[in-house]
This record gives sequence, C-alpha cells and structure tokens, in this order.
Amino acid sequence: MKSHWRKVAMAVAGSGFAMVAGVADARVPAGIWANPSKTVQVRFAPCGRGSDAQRMCGTVVWASEQAKADAARGGTDRLIGTQLFADFEEEEPGRWAGTVFIPDIGREVEGTITQIDARTLVGEGCLFGRLGCREQRWQRVK
Repeated sequence: MKSHWRKVAMAVAGSGFAMVAGVADARVPAGIWANPSKTVQVRFAPCGRGSDAQRMCGTVVWASEQAKADAARGGTDRLIGTQLFADFEEEEPGRWAGTVFIPDIGREVEGTITQIDARTLVGEGCLFGRLGCREQRWQRVK
C-alpha cells in the first residue's frame, strides 16, 4: 500500500468545513484540516441542496509537491480541487459516513469521520469490507 494512502485516505476528507448559516448543523467541524503528515489540507463544507444540504464534503485546498506527485502516479492529475470526501452524512452526533477518494491509487472506499474535539478528527476507511483498514488523526489548521 502506498504511503500517500496512509496520509490522505483516512481523513476523511479531507481538512476543513465551511458552515452555511441556517443550513449546516452546528456540530459540523467548519474549517480546514490537515492530515497527520501535513502534506494535504482539505476544506470540509456542507454540500448538496435542499434535504441534502446536511451532507458534508471535503475538497483539497493545498498539497505538498510529494502529495501531488503521489496522486499523479495514481492517475489523479490535479490534486488541488479534488473532492476527497463525498456525501458524508451524520450517523450520530459527531460521526459521519460517506465515500473517500484515494488519489494515489485512484479508488473510492467507504469511510467515517469522527470529531474527537474542536481540533481533532479521526478518519477511518477500508479497501475491501473490513480488510486493509486505516485510521488517521487530522488536525484543524489555524
């Protein structure tokens, strides 16, 4: 498994949430979040329209040159602007489930994001069922 998978996949995400007044749940962790190795930053924001507005998505807003190169080797030519976390729905307070795109292997997996505190998110995902699972702790960027 490539090292970038470990860096990106489990944030799910990866990386920051912008709030839309009156639409987004107050528990959504608004802002930009960085993966553990600080090579990728993702902005999480409510996405969808109408009843889907409670969904959360995460788009890459910054990436190191190494992260960009790893993504390109996996078939993702433009990492910045790529949505890594799609259609995350809150399963219970502070925990969301959705789809994670892993750019360095060009695959989507099911994943979860759990907010531990105001500065920490834990992302989890598995390649096949409960096999090839990884966990990452993402930190809020000031």
